[in-house]
Amino acid sequence: MNDHSRLPDYQVAGHADTTVFLLHGAYGSKDYFRHEIETLVRAGLRVVAWDAPGYGISPLPEGGLSIEGLAEAAGRLIDKEGTTTNVVLGHSMGGITTPAVYAARPNKVHAIAISATVASFSQKSEEDRKTFLAERIDPLNNGKSFRETAAPVVNSMFAPMSKGPMVELVREVALSTAKETFCAAIKAITEYEGVDNLKSVKVPTLLLAGQYDKVGRPEGMERIKAQFVPHADYCLIPDAAHYAFAEQHELFNQHLLRFIKDRVQAA
Repeated sequence: MNDHSRLPDYQVAGHADTTVFLLHGAYGSKDYFRHEIETLVRAGLRVVAWDAPGYGISPLPEGGLSIEGLAEAAGRLIDKEGTTTNVVLGHSMGGITTPAVYAARPNKVHAIAISATVASFSQKSEEDRKTFLAERIDPLNNGKSFRETAAPVVNSMFAPMSKGPMVELVREVALSTAKETFCAAIKAITEYEGVDNLKSVKVPTLLLAGQYDKVGRPEGMERIKAQFVPHADYCLIPDAAHYAFAEQHELFNQHLLRFIKDRVQAA
């Protein structure tokens, strides 16, 4: 089986006509969505959570990673596991990928939710772009281990008040990311121009931003709505940073479940 037909590793939980596909970020795997999966299934939804190509036990494609390639892989997963209504929830890198998944399967994606991300790396300021790369890649090039390099960056992506088992799960899973996969993912993120895919989104859309997020900054996510997806719902999660689904789990899911009930299932 070649890379273009291989499905990534994934898990399915719940039984329902509405399926939520969970796409994780550049740090992590499906494992950090454990509590998110439980909450959505208890709410009566079906959930498919993947290890993106190169993550968890999914093999890294021979040609490396691209956002377009991730989107097509997610599209194949929707082809196989989709139900009557399909919602794609992407976090961070997964949020960058989500509009591209819609573009790849516009007739099978009925709503999208984007958590803690940017419209496109080109939308970030020059200072933010340099900082983003310097914090994540430069130490690896200087011989430091991934865990040693990633720990301060991952820690900085939580709000100062964030703690508890959900936060610790995200932290540990994020720090377990393979170095080669992470470097390939960062390259894919920085090379992707996603504005056209955002502008093409016609389905109900939810934007979720953490108050203290320095990556998917609230003002940046507000611009996504203002400039590219004006029909989107925008929700700011107080007392959270990059990982609001773990830092403020209950509030994050109040917004998400209300959106699915009112904007998707009631349509």
